[in-house]
Amino acid sequence: MGPGASLRSIPRSRWTGTSRTCWSSWGRTEPVPDAALQPGPRHAVPVLPLADVVLFPHAILPLRVTDLRYRTLVRDALSGERTVALALSKPGFEPGERSHPEVFPTACLARFQDVAWLPDDCYDLRLIGLARVRLERRVREHPYPSARVRVLPQEPYTEDDPLVQLERQASIRVFERLLNAAAAAAGVAPPPVPDADASYEAVVSMMCMCLDVEAGEKLGLLEMDSVIERGKQVRERIERRLRSGPRPEPGDPPSN
Repeated sequence: MGPGASLRSIPRSRWTGTSRTCWSSWGRTEPVPDAALQPGPRHAVPVLPLADVVLFPHAILPLRVTDLRYRTLVRDALSGERTVALALSKPGFEPGERSHPEVFPTACLARFQDVAWLPDDCYDLRLIGLARVRLERRVREHPYPSARVRVLPQEPYTEDDPLVQLERQASIRVFERLLNAAAAAAGVAPPPVPDADASYEAVVSMMCMCLDVEAGEKLGLLEMDSVIERGKQVRERIERRLRSGPRPEPGDPPSN
């Protein structure tokens, strides 16, 4: 995680293919009106670097912010358009008081939905992904980075396309199997599957958030312009994880 930002303490399933960002929100998403994204933010957007989390449009992410610089970011964003760009930081960063990690240019524009101000002056946030963006010219470095962003277009598709409907149904079936297996391994009740009115992109974003792979692999999924191709790839990866079974924990005896 980037300096000053950390996820809530979230139980994590031992089942491969489920990440803590999935369990934190139980794969929930919310619709994002297209009108909210065009033509994109009018001003520079604060950039919050994260070391191991990639947010997707429509998906929900809980985040705790502790670093003073990023607490300032939260306060400034709340007094403005309530948006922030969540960017994956590049490896090899050495934290410093006046330095920020380098980040990959593809990011997710997010909006603050809920903000809790904690007694220690830190923040618990609930963010919703709005759109894929590309970070362009940086206009500020201190106390936190800000940049102009450009909303990235994606290949068009229609929800009533029969092929899209088939992909959506197949994705929901695989996703339900994943959630049931993960819930059984964790000893908890399984979360609900996506709502019937959830868009195909929302379903794909849920699956991407729940996929337990390196953040760089998730960034590769976010960078894909085709939602359909992204959905096919994440579904295939989840199917492979389901076939492989639960991942051993450190200290578990080896299986024969």
